[in-house]
Amino acid sequence: MEREIPLYSYDGQLIQWIDQKRLDRLVKLDRIFRVVKHPKGRVARATMRHMPGEPPPSLISDYKGTNYCLRQHLDDGHRCFRLRPLGERHADEHNLAPSEVRPIFLRVLLDCLAAT
Repeated sequence: MEREIPLYSYDGQLIQWIDQKRLDRLVKLDRIFRVVKHPKGRVARATMRHMPGEPPPSLISDYKGTNYCLRQHLDDGHRCFRLRPLGERHADEHNLAPSEVRPIFLRVLLDCLAAT
């Protein structure tokens, strides 16, 4: 039985497992960006080339969003976490959710609590 080779897209997602014949065909068509081989010479994995017209690879920052919890360094050398205010303008430390964004914040918070 011939060993199958994992084929990955240009952004690192596993597409499918292929055989050596299909890999050779893709290499001939210049669709393979990188072929990784074991020291013994067998193919470990193959990565597809990014072709024109395909969307850019997704990054972790696309999913992560805005950081609302920041580490703050205090004057005495200690560290604590500081919350970033919601909304457009900078609020004081006691009013982090101004009145115009408070209903949205509470709705999201309640939805998160209901989902758990």
